[in-house]
Amino acid sequence: MTTKTTKAATAKVEEFAADAQKSMKEGIEKMTKGFEDISAFGQENVDAMVKSSEIAAKAAEGIGSEITAYSKKSFEDGVAAAQDMASAKNVTELMEKQTAFAQSAFEMMVQQATKMNEIYASAAKDIAAPLTTRFSKASESMKTFSA
Repeated sequence: MTTKTTKAATAKVEEFAADAQKSMKEGIEKMTKGFEDISAFGQENVDAMVKSSEIAAKAAEGIGSEITAYSKKSFEDGVAAAQDMASAKNVTELMEKQTAFAQSAFEMMVQQATKMNEIYASAAKDIAAPLTTRFSKASESMKTFSA
C-alpha cells in the first residue's frame, strides 16, 4: 500500500512539476514576444524619426533655394530700377519710376510671402506624417492593452 501511495504521490508531484514547467515556459515565451514587440516598435519609431529628418533636410534645402532665388531676383530688379531711375529726365518722372518700382517690389514680396507660407505648410505636413503614423500606431497599441 505504501508503494501504491508513493507512486500516486510521485505521479502528482511529476504532474505538478510538468504543469509548472509548462506555465513557466509559456510565461517566458510571452515575455520574450513582448520584448520583441517593444523592440520592433522602438525601431519603427527610430525609422519614423529618421524619415522625418530626411524630409526636413530636403524641405530646408528647397526653402534655402527658394530664398536664394528670390533674393537674387530682388537684387537684380533693384539694380535695374536704380538704372531706370537714373535715366529720369525730371523729378516727376523719377517719382513715377520710384512709385512703380515700390509697387512692383511690394507685390513681388507679397507673392513670395504667400509662396513661402505654402512651402512651409507643405513641409510641416510632410515632416509630421511619419511621426503622426507612429503616434496612431502607439494609440492603437494602448487601446489593445486597456481592452
